[in-house]
Amino acid sequence: MYMYKANEGRYDHAVVRRAGDSGLQVPALSFGMWHSFGDDANYGDSEKVILKAFDEGIFSFDLAYNYGPTSGAAERMFGDVYRANLKPYRDELVITTKAGFNMWPGPYGNFSSKKTLVNALDGSLKRMGLDYVDIYYSHRFDPNTNLEETANALDGIVRSGKALYIGISNYNSEQTKEITQYFNDLHTPFVVNQASYNMLNREVEDDGLLKTLKDENKALIAYGPLAEGLLTDKYLGGMSDDVKVHWSNQFVIKHGKDELVKKLNELNDIAKNRGQNLAQMSLAWLLHDKTVASVVTGASKVAHLEDNLKALDNLDFTDDELSQIDKIVKE
Repeated sequence: MYMYKANEGRYDHAVVRRAGDSGLQVPALSFGMWHSFGDDANYGDSEKVILKAFDEGIFSFDLAYNYGPTSGAAERMFGDVYRANLKPYRDELVITTKAGFNMWPGPYGNFSSKKTLVNALDGSLKRMGLDYVDIYYSHRFDPNTNLEETANALDGIVRSGKALYIGISNYNSEQTKEITQYFNDLHTPFVVNQASYNMLNREVEDDGLLKTLKDENKALIAYGPLAEGLLTDKYLGGMSDDVKVHWSNQFVIKHGKDELVKKLNELNDIAKNRGQNLAQMSLAWLLHDKTVASVVTGASKVAHLEDNLKALDNLDFTDDELSQIDKIVKE
């Protein structure tokens, strides 16, 4: 029977970053399982790309209760791959999950009450075959539950041994400031906010979230780094009317698709000068700020993963490049 054995040189070229001043270290690129994993996916393909990621020094796997075409599907599939191959490497892995979006019927299947967070994690651990996760996230701010309850619930989860670190996701600057106070009072190991961020979507800069995290010595983990495919070669030749854009990137089309295509081509020219394609530059650009500990990127095929990894070959930007990028995007 075939037994997986990890590549012995997996850390030789790995780019590892620290989350603020905490003990949490993560690869510059994390492997995200938001799309393409679960019920509809081919298990063999999924297994191949997950193991390839680990062999290339990507030791962080980003999940959530609701990932997959149905809730729990991505976690179940990851659990199968983990049990079959990665269990001997558990001490090296950073496995993260989240609770808060459309998980099960009824009032507790959403948001961040204590009952929701505790029950969701128990289900996630069971599906993945784990005793604990490395980061457990409140997946979104709950407008109807006081933040102190959410903070206390997350703190209790760490104390129960079911999570090592705590994260929040999709919380804005003000919400982050408030919950950070509770975490500080409780001495909760709160380390990261995972938010939508890319060259086109600067909400975390405009809102002050990036600065808030920097001031608190916390990290940002960026998801949606390629703006749902906008920041790839896909649309350089034009964009048809039926292109669907995720809610977090809707505003980038505010001046029309032709204007956006023009900007993408200008950005692509900068990328070419750097010896990168647009997607690689987009991933590298997110990492120019030290507050960004990791960028979550998915890949359903090994070739796609290898292409993303090439972003790490050139992470240095000149001031001129950065200002050119800002000028193109913001005008």
